[in-house]
Amino acid sequence: MKELKKIADAQKTTKLFLYILAVLTGVVVIGQAYFIVTIVDRVFLRGQSFQEIVPFLAGLLLVLFGRVGLTYLSGRTGVKMAAKVKGDFRKALVSKYSRNPIQAALKGQSGQKVSIMMDAVDEIDSYFSRYVPQMIQTSIVPLMILIAVFTQHIYSGLIMIITAPFIPLFMAIIGIRTQKKSEEQMEKLQAFSGRFLDTLQGLTTLKLFGRAQEQKESIRKSSLGFRDTTMDVLKIAFISSLMLEFISMLSIGLIALEIGLRLVLFESISFFAAFFILVLAPEFYQSLKDLGTAFHTGRGSMGAAKKVTEELAETERGVHWGEVKLMVGSTPPTIELKNVGFRYGEDGFMLRKIKTVIPPYGQIAIVGRSGAGKSTLLHLLAGLISPNEGELLVNGRPLSDYEENDWFKQISYISQHPYLFSGTIAENIAIGGKIDASRAEIERAAEKAGISTMIQALENGYDTMIGEAGRGLSGGEKQRIAIARAFLKNPSVILFDEPTTGLDLHTERILQASINELSQSSTVITVAHRLHTIKNADTIIFLANGEQIAEGTHDELIKTVSEYRDMVSVQRGES
Repeated sequence: MKELKKIADAQKTTKLFLYILAVLTGVVVIGQAYFIVTIVDRVFLRGQSFQEIVPFLAGLLLVLFGRVGLTYLSGRTGVKMAAKVKGDFRKALVSKYSRNPIQAALKGQSGQKVSIMMDAVDEIDSYFSRYVPQMIQTSIVPLMILIAVFTQHIYSGLIMIITAPFIPLFMAIIGIRTQKKSEEQMEKLQAFSGRFLDTLQGLTTLKLFGRAQEQKESIRKSSLGFRDTTMDVLKIAFISSLMLEFISMLSIGLIALEIGLRLVLFESISFFAAFFILVLAPEFYQSLKDLGTAFHTGRGSMGAAKKVTEELAETERGVHWGEVKLMVGSTPPTIELKNVGFRYGEDGFMLRKIKTVIPPYGQIAIVGRSGAGKSTLLHLLAGLISPNEGELLVNGRPLSDYEENDWFKQISYISQHPYLFSGTIAENIAIGGKIDASRAEIERAAEKAGISTMIQALENGYDTMIGEAGRGLSGGEKQRIAIARAFLKNPSVILFDEPTTGLDLHTERILQASINELSQSSTVITVAHRLHTIKNADTIIFLANGEQIAEGTHDELIKTVSEYRDMVSVQRGES
């Protein structure tokens, strides 16, 4: 694959070192053959004593150690090159997903992304750890052996030249099939990983709805599909090994037959030359066979590399941050949206023509029916996605002009389901503030969020461990920990995505009191459904079907916008 070849070519120093190792390997292979043949010739034909051949035995021992050392260095160099490339790929994938987590979450299953980042990237290993070093070695060592054979007997060299091309020809034929099967295997693995993780995450729901057995059967079929494609790849590998072995053995047999006839029947070649060629011939074909094996695994790597590069090449619409410092100070920034629009993919939901100015300390409510685009607008304001059209200005400059970290230091985003990590309660609150937040600051933030009493009632207090995703805590407790994070951070802009939905009245009042306190020092932008939240806002942005229908206070919209009036009437009827 061109992408992998470009990456390998970029490793110029490493490749040069591998070429040097290949030349040295060729020297020790020929040297090994020379010392073996010399020892046999001098002992059995010339009748020399042990003392006379000691220098040759020492030379043989030296080249054997040298060959072991060179093989080790070549393998280690390939492994280091593969490790660097895999690390670069994983960093690129993580960077892509972290730059635009919203778009990443919308495309495909989490298990598929994990499979690409782990399994597909691991599959690339063999291209750099085995194929590239072996390709370099095969381009040098057989050529050096061929030159050595030609110096002894021209006809044996010609047989090698004629038979050698059959091995790369067969490799090319098998390689195309291998790459296709490897791509199928990777697709089946991604499907299996995605389905398995989805099922695992929703196991409780599936059990409650009586669908666990159905999903079990689906996973079984997916697993069997992956097994079958894996066996197809292995079958090709075994056939490839068999054919390479057959070709090389047949070629060595032809050389042995030709040399045997000339040595015994025609007596036109010396024993030294004949034995020297017979020792080198297996080395010649072994190098080509090793390339064939490495080529097979390399083609498999190309299938995996295609998946990784396609994932990296997918168009993303994240925010491309600039390098301007955002100087906010103690006053929240002025945020202005000028005909802002955003679309999820080519055929996805579109938000369009959003126009508003959010002043410092403004209390803004974003309202509308489900699917109107409220959360999408909040994601735009948070800087998680960037507009496809229009401008989003912060203090008169496009948001993308500022440094990413500067903007994220100024905002807190509290969703309906804030994520809590496996760890202590104190650690989860501390995520919201600076790294070196003291215990006193954490406790003060929890107190303002109205959760300190509950925490202190626990046996281990703030050191109480909670499970992944906040297992062990109620929805209201998770929300209050998220609010405590905001108090610890003391942001300039706070974004709430329907934080009180689904909570009981008592918990909602506690959260509302905390939100009111936060609003004293921050701009608060809330996606809201509850009437009392809407009524208290300075400005209400009313959305419908991805468009801004109206903007104003509650009283203004009640008088002028019938859709808003209908929505409020429904709210009053429910209460």
